Amino acid sequence: MTIAVAAAGISSFALLYAPQPVLPQLAEQYHLDPGGASLAVSVATGALAIAVLPIAALSEVVGRRPVIIASVVASVVFGFLLPLAPSYPALLVLRALQGIAIAGFPGVAAAYLAERLGKAGLAAAVGAMIAGNTVGGMVGRLAAGFTAGPFGYHGALLVVAGIGLVCAVVTVLALPPAEQGTFAITSDDRRRSERLREQGRAVLAGLGAAVRKPVLLVQYAVALLAMGSFVALYNAAGFRLTGEPLDLSPAIASLVFLAYAMGSVSSATAGRLVGRFGRRRALAGALLLTIAGAALTLSDSLSLVILGFVVLTGAFFAAHAVANGWAAAEAPENARGQVGGLYTLSYYLGSSIGGTVGATVYGHAGWTWLIVLTAAWLAIAAVAVLKGTFPASHVVKAPFAASDAVKASFR
Repeated sequence: MTIAVAAAGISSFALLYAPQPVLPQLAEQYHLDPGGASLAVSVATGALAIAVLPIAALSEVVGRRPVIIASVVASVVFGFLLPLAPSYPALLVLRALQGIAIAGFPGVAAAYLAERLGKAGLAAAVGAMIAGNTVGGMVGRLAAGFTAGPFGYHGALLVVAGIGLVCAVVTVLALPPAEQGTFAITSDDRRRSERLREQGRAVLAGLGAAVRKPVLLVQYAVALLAMGSFVALYNAAGFRLTGEPLDLSPAIASLVFLAYAMGSVSSATAGRLVGRFGRRRALAGALLLTIAGAALTLSDSLSLVILGFVVLTGAFFAAHAVANGWAAAEAPENARGQVGGLYTLSYYLGSSIGGTVGATVYGHAGWTWLIVLTAAWLAIAAVAVLKGTFPASHVVKAPFAASDAVKASFR
């Protein structure tokens, strides 16, 4: 099971962000500015954000495993169709459909693991899922960046689709049989209909509870603004690194995505920061450190630019881990799923909207103004954390884990 879920994470996130390192090639091919090219990433993450809650609700009816399997298989199919797109609008339509398909994994995986494992072995399985997500995002970007030179962006996307196919096969073969959906079809249609109505009322009540606590609204804002800033910087990174004065090849420029390894380290150690400084100071500090890392990339020195990406990546993932765990710890008992869904929705909406707005600003005003914009977003998020959360941000001694299924360690 652990291998199957990790493989699904690798496939999903490799496919989701595969176009990011080839945005300069897309811009050249279709005569686009950076903002227009960034839509190849933004439409997928935006579609994912919109689809994640409905698909999570669907899994209550049909079961988690069918949704996960359909997600990884459909996203790979769309991955193979992308290089065949006859025009840029057609490519964007396929990317939107791929984003909807991918939504089935992040929206359902944690709940699937919790139901299958209970508390025993859950932390290890969730850790494997998070590792798969991170590795997938990095592998997809690196594979696309390294193959774009010799094969063009068509070949680069095809290579990533091949990686996704291998992982999808592992998932299909290794994922244990599905449990029955919470409201699986029975012979008593009236009883099933009544239970579905009860579930609908419970979901709506949970959504209301999920938006009433100010501390939760702050975490949604952090997800929106921080992820928007992060993706904006990485969407424009390819243009910055391959353009003057750095003038790197696409393959060398794609090495910037190795900074994601720092994100894995920082998210795993964020719990120690919370234990020492409390949630509020840890989160605000991580956001401010993200600004500092972004500021380092203003230099024309390649070493400082690389250092800046390493710092901002590590700081962003630490902030995301703290905010994600804080949201779960503050979630009302009847709204845990809704809080996780709204956080995920905010996170990917930030990716979609912020990524495109930031790339557009870069295309029209340059890297300096992009840094000013993202620094402003991050500063707003930090102020919201400091001013909009409960005064008593107590120190937490328990172990930390960044997944919905193990966030209780932030209590």
